[in-house]
Amino acid sequence: MEFRIRLASATPDVAAINDVLQSVDATAFVDIDPVDHSLRVTAWLEGADITSLLTNSGYSVREIKQLPSICCGGCGG
Repeated sequence: MEFRIRLASATPDVAAINDVLQSVDATAFVDIDPVDHSLRVTAWLEGADITSLLTNSGYSVREIKQLPSICCGGCGG
């Protein structure tokens, strides 16, 4: 699933967030959208789980939005 996340902090530590999410989902990937500076997260986690992981790591989640799936199922994922 793909999410766009806005945090209360302006400059999140993307590597640290990636490590936190990968501790639960080894396939998770995090980067920052260069246009709106939101976090882009791809993971096999629910939004509530991501919010909880980020909150427990000291980040305040202002908004989390799950994007519609673009998965065609062709790769088996």
